[in-house]
Amino acid sequence: MISKRCAFHLSLLLFLLLSLTHSASANNQHSHIELPPAVMKGVSSTIRIIDPDASEITQPQLLINGVRRELRSDEQGLYFEYTFNEATEIQLIQQNHVEKRGVTPIPLWLSILPPLIAILMALITKEVFSSLFIGLLIGTSIIYKYSGIGLFVALFKGAFAIIDTYLMQALLSHEHLSIIIFSMLIGGMVTLISLNGGMKGIVNILSKYARNRRSGQMITYLMGLLIFFDDYANTLVVGNTMRPVTDKLKISREKLAYLVDSTSAPIAAIAFITTWIGAELSYIQQGISEVGLESSAYSVFLYSLKYSFYPILTLLFVPILIWQKRDFGPMLNAEKQAIQTQLDDIKKKGRSPQIMKELEVAEDVTPRWFNAVIPVLIVVLGTLAGLIYTGWDVSIWGDQSLSLTTKLSKTIGDSDVFNALIWSSLAGVFAALVLTTSQKILNLKESIEGLINGFKTMFHAILILALAWSLALLTDHLHTAKFITGILTAINISPEFIPALTFVFAAAIAFSTGSSWGTMAIIYPLILPAIWKIGLEAGMDTDEILPLFYNAVSCVLAGSVLGDHCSPISDTTILSSLACSCHHIYHVRTQMPYALLVGAIALLVGTLPSAFGVPVLVSYLMAGGILFGFIRLKGKVV
Repeated sequence: MISKRCAFHLSLLLFLLLSLTHSASANNQHSHIELPPAVMKGVSSTIRIIDPDASEITQPQLLINGVRRELRSDEQGLYFEYTFNEATEIQLIQQNHVEKRGVTPIPLWLSILPPLIAILMALITKEVFSSLFIGLLIGTSIIYKYSGIGLFVALFKGAFAIIDTYLMQALLSHEHLSIIIFSMLIGGMVTLISLNGGMKGIVNILSKYARNRRSGQMITYLMGLLIFFDDYANTLVVGNTMRPVTDKLKISREKLAYLVDSTSAPIAAIAFITTWIGAELSYIQQGISEVGLESSAYSVFLYSLKYSFYPILTLLFVPILIWQKRDFGPMLNAEKQAIQTQLDDIKKKGRSPQIMKELEVAEDVTPRWFNAVIPVLIVVLGTLAGLIYTGWDVSIWGDQSLSLTTKLSKTIGDSDVFNALIWSSLAGVFAALVLTTSQKILNLKESIEGLINGFKTMFHAILILALAWSLALLTDHLHTAKFITGILTAINISPEFIPALTFVFAAAIAFSTGSSWGTMAIIYPLILPAIWKIGLEAGMDTDEILPLFYNAVSCVLAGSVLGDHCSPISDTTILSSLACSCHHIYHVRTQMPYALLVGAIALLVGTLPSAFGVPVLVSYLMAGGILFGFIRLKGKVV
C-alpha cells in the first residue's frame, strides 16, 4: 500500500508536471524568435519568427533596438535579415505576449581560432582526437560565452554541445553516413579477401612486376590514375590493395599514403568524367550567370583545365620522385626507417596486434588472386555503373548534337555518388562472401566474423572523420570562410594578380575547413563575378578578361586541392591514412612539404606568369624542370 505521504508527493509531482506542460503549451501558442547558431559581427544573420499557429490573424511585430522592422516571408515562414555590429535588443510582440532577446555578436576574427588551434595542436602533439576536440570546445565555448553566460558554464555547455549538436548533426548527414557505411563495407571486404588468400594471391602476382621499391611505387601510382572517377573509391581501393605489396618492398606507409592521396583528388578534379564534375559545373554556372557570359559551364571548365597547374604538376611530380628514387624532409626519414625495420614491424604499424592476428591467412589456404580481384573489380566497375544509372537522363542521351564524352560527363555529374559507392561496396562484400564460402575456405560463421573484424578496423578513422565533420560544421556556423574572404578581398590589386590570389585564398580556406568541395562552393560565386568586374574597371575587353577568368576558375579548384592535401582535418587525407594504415599525423607531416613545394612552383612558375601572358606550355616546361632539378639537388637516394 502507498502511504498517504507518498500519495501526496506523487499528486504534487503530477500537478507540477501538468502545470509545466500547460505553461509550455500556452507559451507555444505564441510566436518566438529563432537566431542562427552563432551571430557574428558584421555578417548578415537571418532572424526567423517561428509561429506554431499559422492561422494566427494578428501578425507578430519585430522591433530591433526599438525600431519596428517589416517581416518578410518564404516557405519556412516569417524572417528578417539583419547585420549585428553591436549589442542589440530584439523584441517580438504578438497580442499581449512580448519576447525580448539580447544579442551580443561574436567578433568575426574569433572564427579562425577553432580550426587554427586544432590544426596547430595536431601538428605539434601528433594526436588528432584531442586536437579536434579542443578545437571544437573552443568554438562552442565562444558561442555560449557570447550568449551572456559565465566562462565556466560556457565551457561546460560547450563540451556537451560537441556531442549533442555538432557530432549528431555531422553523423545525421546523408553524405557522411554514406561515407561511413562505404568505408566499413570496404574494410570488411578487405579483411575477408585477406583471410581467403585473395590479397596474398594479388601480392604474389604484383610482386613479379613490383620487384623493387621503384616499380612498386610506380604500380601504385598507375593504379591511382586508373581509378580516376572518384577520389574516395580511389583512396580506399588502391591503399588497401597495394599495402601488402609495399610492405613487402619496405616502402613506408607514409609514402604509400602520399602516393594514394596525390593521385586521388588531383585526377578526380581534372578528369572529364568524375564525381566532382557535377559540383564543379554547378558552381561555375552560378558564376558565369552573374557575369552574363554566353558560354556553357562545361566549356568554361574545359578551357580552364590548362591552367590547373597544381593538380597536373602533382601528377607529374610523383613519377619524377619515383624515377629518381629520392626523397627529402620527413618523408626521407620515414623511408629510411621503413628500410631498416623488419617486415613484421611494418605490418603492425597503424594496426593493433589483435587485428593483425585476425587478418593472418591460415597455412592451409591456397592464395588465389581472383578471390581479391573479382570483389575489387565489382567495386570499381559497380561504382561507375551506379554513377551512370543514377545520373541517366533520356533527353541527354537522345541529343545527337552531344558527344559521347559530354553525355558521360553530364550523366556522372548528375549522379548520386554516395548511393553508387554503397551499392558497389555492398556487391563487393557479397562477392567476397560467396567466393570465400563456396570454396570452403571459411564457413559462413567465420566469414561473418571476418567481416565484423573488418568493420572494427574502420572505427579509428570514422571517429576522426566525425570530429572533422563536426569542426567543419562549426566553422560554417562561425563564418570562418567569410573572415578569410574579407582579409584577402580587401587588398586592392590589379586583375593579373587575381588568379594567384584566388589560388592562395582557396588553399587557405580548404586548409582551415578541411573541405575542398565546401571551398569551391564558397569561392566560385565570389571570385568569378569579382574578376570580371575588376577586369572591366581596369579597361579590359572581353578577350583580355577571358584568359584571366579561365585561370581563376582553375585556381579555385587547384587551391582547394592543395589546402585539402595539407589539412589534417580533410576527409580525403584521413581516408588516405585509413586505407594505408598510416598514422594520420605522420601522413600529414610527410606529405605537407611535397604539397607545399608543388603548390609554390605552381603559383610562381605557372599561375602568375600565365596571367601575364606567358604561354602555358612554357610554364609547364619550366615548372617540370624546376621540380626535376629540386629533387635532384635536395633529395637523397633512399
